Amino acid sequence: MAAKAQKVTQMPSRPAKDPIAREKQLIARAVDLAEKQLIDGTASPSVINHYLKAGSSREQLDRENLQKQISLLTAKVEAINNDKDAAASAKQAIEAMKSYSSSNGQ
Repeated sequence: MAAKAQKVTQMPSRPAKDPIAREKQLIARAVDLAEKQLIDGTASPSVINHYLKAGSSREQLDRENLQKQISLLTAKVEAINNDKDAAASAKQAIEAMKSYSSSNGQ
């Protein structure tokens, strides 16, 4: 365990350049520190409550619900895009028919 605790205290070689990657680095360090505190028995009640809540069945159901909502929204966006493509194709077909019928009548 001492080797793991030593690893937790080391800083990464350099901070990430973009803000999203940097945030992920900091979150990983915070989780590592919380894990160390839980193992050492020095974790604050708020840290303990956070992980108790994260492991609850209700939290898992909420996560599943969010994933399903994301899937539904993705499907809706795809359907809208497909409708736009179909409308554009129909418009092109109508224009082609109009030009065909006007050139055919002359």
